[in-house]
Amino acid sequence: MFVGKGPPRVPASGARVPLAVLRPGLIPLPYPSIPSEVAGPVERSRDGQHRRHIGLDGTRSLSNTSTGAPPTASLHRGMADRIKIASWNINSVRARLDIVQQFLTDQSIDILCLQETKVVDDTFPAAPFSALGYTHHVLNGQRMHHGVAILSRIPLSADLRHDWQDNGEARHIGAVLECGIRIENVYVPAGGDVPDREVNPKFGQKLDFLERMTRWSETVAEPTLLVGDFNVAPLECDVWSHKQLLDVVSHTPIEVAALDRLQAAGNWVDIGRTFVPAPAPLFTWWSYRAIDWRASNRGRRLDHMWATADVAAKAVAHRVHDECRDWLKPSDHVPLVTEFEL
Repeated sequence: MFVGKGPPRVPASGARVPLAVLRPGLIPLPYPSIPSEVAGPVERSRDGQHRRHIGLDGTRSLSNTSTGAPPTASLHRGMADRIKIASWNINSVRARLDIVQQFLTDQSIDILCLQETKVVDDTFPAAPFSALGYTHHVLNGQRMHHGVAILSRIPLSADLRHDWQDNGEARHIGAVLECGIRIENVYVPAGGDVPDREVNPKFGQKLDFLERMTRWSETVAEPTLLVGDFNVAPLECDVWSHKQLLDVVSHTPIEVAALDRLQAAGNWVDIGRTFVPAPAPLFTWWSYRAIDWRASNRGRRLDHMWATADVAAKAVAHRVHDECRDWLKPSDHVPLVTEFEL
């Protein structure tokens, strides 16, 4: 397990399009009445168990019909002094449901951002997470491929999506905490095997994806945490062999330059490297091809947590949970966790 402690710093967020489906489960605690300035029309959900509240800004949230709990977007109760936010490319949430539940329980995570969920929203395994207290679900799923999700014990609002792939693939989902911090969860395309857009269109799509993110990053003005599988290992110490991987997709100079532009556009703080500074090796992914991944340790740091300066300043700890790579039916990625003092 890689562990770091210490402070960080930086800004970012941008133009968004409110779309999708907020899927919180039951909200069991008593809530104050909805303030008149945010109250809006109410719709009943398909299952008849929740009301969908439409705020004046057009965002939607759900409440339980039996408790009358108001929309999470309208609440401003004090959040916990510290929260743990995790990011994990799970490589199919249904196939690895057991280890996700184990991780949430063992680490007492407050908010989990998943990539590669590989399931449409209607068949996302929401009930097991709700049973563990993760009653707030923001989903952007796709059958068999891609897919992102945010699961939380803390109220979320404003289910937002960007199509940085420009083809409708489910690669981004965003939400807002009551304290105003945005969480942006992204799954950047892997880019195929050949680092040449002329012979490999997938590589070109990856570069274009990062360029669209860069344009968005220039507009970010709110406290924001950007997490996910970026599919780029930017530093020499982010890969097991810089020299051997210079021509391998994920560590090529052109990808690193694209990621550098993205980071500079929003002046993002790399939380991982704030707590585990270079040149210390830091990896989040190990290939399934390795017979003994730990012995060979041919890893790459493909997964990242970046933050604006105001959010990064609240980070008090960061860990890469490499022990999860040893679990039964593991993902080839491991979870990152940052703890924030709010």
